[in-house]
Amino acid sequence: MPQRKPTRSRKPPTKPRKSASQARSRLTVDALLEATARILVKEGYDRASTNKIAMTAGVSIGSLYQYFPSKEALVSAVVDRHTREMAGEVREALDRMASWPVETAARALIAAMIEAHRVAPQLHRILEEQVPRVGRLENIKALDREIHAAVRAYLATHANEHRADDHDLAAFVCVTAVEALTHAAVLQRPELLSRERAGMFIDEVTRLIVGYLQPKR
Repeated sequence: MPQRKPTRSRKPPTKPRKSASQARSRLTVDALLEATARILVKEGYDRASTNKIAMTAGVSIGSLYQYFPSKEALVSAVVDRHTREMAGEVREALDRMASWPVETAARALIAAMIEAHRVAPQLHRILEEQVPRVGRLENIKALDREIHAAVRAYLATHANEHRADDHDLAAFVCVTAVEALTHAAVLQRPELLSRERAGMFIDEVTRLIVGYLQPKR
């Protein structure tokens, strides 16, 4: 008998069916995304379903499928929204710090990156786990590249204020260290992101980065 070729399982679609252009449509989409985020935090990715999301959002399953073809598309949209919120925090700090001295600028950027992760840290943890599954890794990488390029440009402009000669390498070390520490706090020590302890955490990370850069004597 001829052998059958193994069938490949099709990946569920992750793009919205249509964009919400009218105010009422935007309210529906916002309600669906909020419901998706709540269910992800409360029950996790595997237990989330389109029926459960529609019920929590207070809309019909038919209305959900008008905008999103699958659970994965909803999670992708939540990832995109969360990434935009984080990017807004960091871009604002990067714009402000351009002319500031190294220590002040470092603290401003670190505070912004930590503040960005303080936006729904439980949701951030779950989305971090699901980004590869829903195909939004490139969006995260694009934001990382943007931050890296801005920090590298800052270090080049302020070359007489720090010891780093290789600005590209120094930017990589600084940004990666802050991201690693912040992600570790989200996953392992979420209390460090609380309003009470975030300031202390920012101070410690700033001390680490400024110590690495060591202004030239």
